[in-house]
Amino acid sequence: MATKRPTAAPYRCTECGWTTLKWVGRCAECQQWGTVVEAAEQTGIAARKVSAAAPRRSAQPITMVDTASTPRRTSGLAEFDRVLGGGVVPGAAILLSGEPGVGKSTLLLEVAAKSAGAGKRVLYASGEESAAQIRLRAERTGALHDELFLASETDLATILGHVDEVEPELLIVDSVQTVSSSLSDGMAGHPSQVREVAASLIRVAKERALPVVIVGHVTKDGSIAGPRILEHLVDVVAHFEGDRQTSLRFLRTLKNRFGPTDEVGCFDMTGTGIEEVPDPSRLFLGSGKPVAGTCITIALEGRRAMPVEVQALTVPASGPNPRRVVSGVDASRVAMILALLEKRAGVNLSKHDVYVSTVGGVRLVEPGADLAIAISCATALRDHAVRHDVAAIGELSLSGEIRPVTQAAQRRGEAHRLGYRTLIDESASSIRQALSLVKGTATITADDGVPVF
Repeated sequence: MATKRPTAAPYRCTECGWTTLKWVGRCAECQQWGTVVEAAEQTGIAARKVSAAAPRRSAQPITMVDTASTPRRTSGLAEFDRVLGGGVVPGAAILLSGEPGVGKSTLLLEVAAKSAGAGKRVLYASGEESAAQIRLRAERTGALHDELFLASETDLATILGHVDEVEPELLIVDSVQTVSSSLSDGMAGHPSQVREVAASLIRVAKERALPVVIVGHVTKDGSIAGPRILEHLVDVVAHFEGDRQTSLRFLRTLKNRFGPTDEVGCFDMTGTGIEEVPDPSRLFLGSGKPVAGTCITIALEGRRAMPVEVQALTVPASGPNPRRVVSGVDASRVAMILALLEKRAGVNLSKHDVYVSTVGGVRLVEPGADLAIAISCATALRDHAVRHDVAAIGELSLSGEIRPVTQAAQRRGEAHRLGYRTLIDESASSIRQALSLVKGTATITADDGVPVF
C-alpha cells in the first residue's frame, strides 16, 4: 500500500523558525503573537528583492577601513552625547524607550531644536501628535527653529517621501508602533509592521548616513514592545526613566555599538521643558548645619560617581513591634544592617522605630551605601552629627567586616573633588572601628550644643 509523502509544513514563525501544519496566532516555541505566516510567503525586505545585482566590493583589512568620513556629530545636549559615547554617529539607528509620560517626546524635541540651532536640518515625524500640538509644546520649551521640520504622519511611504523632500541630517520617528507600511499585513503596532517599519528606516539610515532616532513603546514589565529582533537591528538601545514623584530623569543605554553602556545622562523636567544636569550632586545633598542621623556616601550611577545624603531618624517605639520605614533604600538590607549594628557594634535599635531615607528621590540599590546607612542610624540613636566633610563608602558583611566596593578609585576622586576631606572606607576593618573613626574626628560643636563627630 502506497504511503503519502509528507509535505513541508506550510506555516513558519518569522522569529524562531518554528513550523506548523495549521495557522496559529501565537508561536508555540517563542510565544510571540502574529509571527506565524505561510512558509512560502516572504515578508519584509526579502519580499522586495531588486533584480539589479549589487556592485561587488572586495574585502579589505580592518586597518585600511577609513572612518574619517563618519565623524561624530554633537546633538547639542552634552548629557545626550555622553550616553551615546561622545555624539551621534552618521547612519546610526537609535531606539529610545521609556514609560508613558516620562518625557521622551520632550527630550527628542529638545535634541531636534539644539541640532537645528547648530545648522543641521531635522525632520521630526510624529504619529501620535499633530503638528499644531508639537508647535505648542515647542513654544513652551523654546524649541522653535526654521531648520526643524514637522510631519504628522503614520504612513511609512509618506515619511520616506518627506525624507526625500526635506533631506534632513537627523530623522526622529515618534513612534515606531504608530507607523504602518502598505508592504506588510496587519495594523500599526503589529509585530510584522514594527519589523517592516524599523527595517526600512534602518536601511534608509545606512544608505544615506542619516542618524535616525526611533521611539519605542514599553510593556507592563518595562521591556520594549514589539518583536525582539527590533533591538537586534538598531545600533543603540536607550532607556529614559525617572520617578513620577520627582523631576529627575536618567538616560541610560542597554546596547551601544559606538560606546560604553554604563554612562548615565541626568536631566531635570521643568515647566519650560527639560534641562541638563551636568553636576547632579546638588540634587542629592541637604543644606544647612550638620544634623544628627545624616551621612554622605558616594554612589555610582553607571560610570558617574555622585554624592548622596542618607538620613535616619530613630524614636522610641510606642508598640511591641518597632517600625522600619525606608524610602530610596532596600528595606531588607536596612533590617540586616540594624541587626549587624546590634550584634557587632553594640548599637541596640530593637526598641526604637527607625526611618531611613535618601535626599532628592534617588534610589540606592548598590551595597556600597551600607556603611553610610549604618553610620546614619548609629548617629541618629546617639544624637550626634557627622561633619559635612565626612563621607562613607563600603559594603558590610554579616561578620561586621567592611568590604571594598567597585570603582573605589573613582569614588575617592569624586569625594576629594567635592571637598570631603575625611573618607571612611574599607581601611577601617570593621563597623565598630568605623564608628570609632567617625567619633574621633570631633573638632567642633554645633550651635545647638549637639556634639559633632
